[in-house]
Amino acid sequence: MKNINRRKFLGISALVGTGAIVSPQIAVSAKEDTSKKKEKSSITTRILGKTGIEVPILSMGVMRADNPAVVRAAYNSGLTHFDTAHGYQNGKNEEMLGVFFKDKDRSTFTIATKGKANLKSDNFEQEYEELLNTSLRRLQMDYVDIFYTHAVEDMGVLNDPRLIKILKKFKEDGKIKHIGFSTHANKPGQIDEAIATGIYEVCLISYNFKLGILPELNAAIQRGVDAGIGFVAMKTMAGGVEDAQGNKKVDGAACLRWAWQNPNITTAIPGFTSFDLLDNCLEAAHSPELKRSDIEYLAGLQKKELLYCQNCGNCVSQCTKHLPIPTIMRAYMYNYGYKYPSLSKETLGELSVTGNDCSGCRTCTVNCPSGFKVADKIAAITPIVNVPSYFLT
Repeated sequence: MKNINRRKFLGISALVGTGAIVSPQIAVSAKEDTSKKKEKSSITTRILGKTGIEVPILSMGVMRADNPAVVRAAYNSGLTHFDTAHGYQNGKNEEMLGVFFKDKDRSTFTIATKGKANLKSDNFEQEYEELLNTSLRRLQMDYVDIFYTHAVEDMGVLNDPRLIKILKKFKEDGKIKHIGFSTHANKPGQIDEAIATGIYEVCLISYNFKLGILPELNAAIQRGVDAGIGFVAMKTMAGGVEDAQGNKKVDGAACLRWAWQNPNITTAIPGFTSFDLLDNCLEAAHSPELKRSDIEYLAGLQKKELLYCQNCGNCVSQCTKHLPIPTIMRAYMYNYGYKYPSLSKETLGELSVTGNDCSGCRTCTVNCPSGFKVADKIAAITPIVNVPSYFLT
């Protein structure tokens, strides 16, 4: 193997010997939605923690998809789990799934949606229940299989008594089958906090080969699994592009194969939006063993900046204005990597950014461990908050 630093090779391939996919391939059938007989899929399946839900290792993150034909192709290819959120495409994402699944056998698919918890509101419980009710109306469903408290960053959210009470109510009322949370930041700590509460059954977590905290994160994931929590991986493609400008796509198949080598990752939800990207993901799902060529390829990407922010938080303390840089970097990734400017604006809209946030600073004091030119990226993305939404897609 050429041009691979031994330490990087070991880091990338460390999971291969810890239980690389040993589950037998199990046929996953789904109800036909055409007059032609649909071929059965032979994608490896895993059980999602104590939920007992059996899902293929490949699922669909519907976030950016606006073409029901891609959803149909995924469903007909044997994918059974579909992930959306209350805010995606201002609700149209849920509406699209509602129309598509309206006449499908409910036992042939599972749906997850997400909602952000505004615990600062005096009317939090009422607002959160209305959020879920709105999502159910859009989806044209009586319940969702998983409801995630969306994008948890601050410690102390998951064990907030009001949040726990309303999530339990959702489940008791039959509106959700299983309680989950999604997170990009403070992941080992968030997992431990979720374990301590005893109510969380699923964790949707950013997980990819670029993470600098893999030993700590994998240990926390194991603790979660031991407590019955199932883990779903997002951001497996570390931003989706090989270059900081967002021009060259990563090989998603290699990234997925790497993630699946951890048997504690039940499924991954790449956000494919085209048939070509779906085919790339299916290629991995039908041949999930990590290849030597994958290891070489991913080792090469270790040297590149990419667009994925580690969410280590070091930048915030270095910044003289204490800007929420990790979230700004995620917005940058959404725009330049995902080509999803409306989500970028939505993400920034939840922050106190103006589009001119680095003014007054002659030089940037932030030294990013990932090599990001933070000031340049902030200047390139924050002005989007002042762009009218109807100009964005």
